[in-house]
Amino acid sequence: METRRNAAWGEGALLGLTGLFLCLLLGLFLRDRAAMEAPAAVETALTAPVEEVRPDLSPVNLNTADEAALTALPGIGEALAARIVEYREAHGPFEAVEDLTNVSGIGQGKLAALEGLVTVEDSE
Repeated sequence: METRRNAAWGEGALLGLTGLFLCLLLGLFLRDRAAMEAPAAVETALTAPVEEVRPDLSPVNLNTADEAALTALPGIGEALAARIVEYREAHGPFEAVEDLTNVSGIGQGKLAALEGLVTVEDSE
């Protein structure tokens, strides 16, 4: 009978210590949670300059653009850009954007893809 009472007392003591340990953990958890600071406000200011977010969308002037500027256009590779510059040097400045179809490798489809992206007007 004595061993049974000692075993019950031991189990009760372990149960009590486990309860105290769990209360301690809960207290630490609640303290840490209260110490965490939620962000006061969401930052809404732009951190990047507009030029980086939205590139320059002004049309490329076919009469003044170099090969690098022409290569930046969709569908215009290095070889085609070189042909555009060569055509311009041989025949003079383009009078209209449609004259671009006179360059070998540029048809109506490519011209349509460049609509609004190229110009022949002076920037003044």
